[in-house]
Amino acid sequence: MEKITFQVPDTEETADFFVMEQTRINGVDYLLVTEKEDGDCDAYILKDISGQQDAEAVYEMVETDEELSALSKVFASLLDDVDIH
Repeated sequence: MEKITFQVPDTEETADFFVMEQTRINGVDYLLVTEKEDGDCDAYILKDISGQQDAEAVYEMVETDEELSALSKVFASLLDDVDIH
């Protein structure tokens, strides 16, 4: 599982996540990430909001219920052995 580090905008803080799966829908990249590599833990769906001018990818957490519900179904179908609620 790939480990990625994010830097919080305007601060020196970082957060590490493990990428469980990724997908592209309607030209937008999404990542399903967790804080731990193994075991039960919270999962987050991140959306790539970077523009073409950005040197690095910029992600934000998906928070709208409708988008989360649709993306959860997509990731659940990609990962047969993972239960996403």
